Amino acid sequence: MGTNNFGKLPVVVKEVIDVSNVDKAFQFKGKVSVVTFVGSDSIASHGEIYNLNEKIYKKFYGYTDFQMIALVEKGYEKNTEKIKKRLSLSTNMVKWNFIYASKAELEAIFQSFKTTGSLDDNAHSSKAFIIDKEDNLRRGKSTIKSQKDKKLFGYDMNSVAELKNDMHDDVKVVLAEYSFALKKNRNSDERRKNSISNEKN
Repeated sequence: MGTNNFGKLPVVVKEVIDVSNVDKAFQFKGKVSVVTFVGSDSIASHGEIYNLNEKIYKKFYGYTDFQMIALVEKGYEKNTEKIKKRLSLSTNMVKWNFIYASKAELEAIFQSFKTTGSLDDNAHSSKAFIIDKEDNLRRGKSTIKSQKDKKLFGYDMNSVAELKNDMHDDVKVVLAEYSFALKKNRNSDERRKNSISNEKN
């Protein structure tokens, strides 16, 4: 479980703008989401998304509550189809979601993340982000020495080490948090049912 084994992954920003505001077919609420901003820069995004797919998506797409959200600027659907086609050659795309929004909408969602960075002129970012089921941005401390004392928000998709070590562990911790909470609630419900049953007997 990595460095966050015995604690919850820190909440860095509370209640970001939910993606349901730009496409009602999708939402962050109730899911553990890995979010990327493709914008209109499909060329830069090809390599980044491939790294994310290999090091994160393939490890977690089997989890019921997990989803991948790639935010793309409207008008660049054809470029996105090329990315999806390449991924589908070796990937089950069931949890990969490409959502189209205006540049202003992409900017608004990104700004709600309150990071120290910004989208480039193509509404693109090389960072991936973890959003939990309550619309909160999560990020643990980095295992990379140069970043250990920094306040971090996302994960550099161009760094295989950062994805493989930091992000992999952090996604795992968030999913484990919800799994533990669910088990705890089920056990509590069972105890309550047994108590009621014993009283009746």
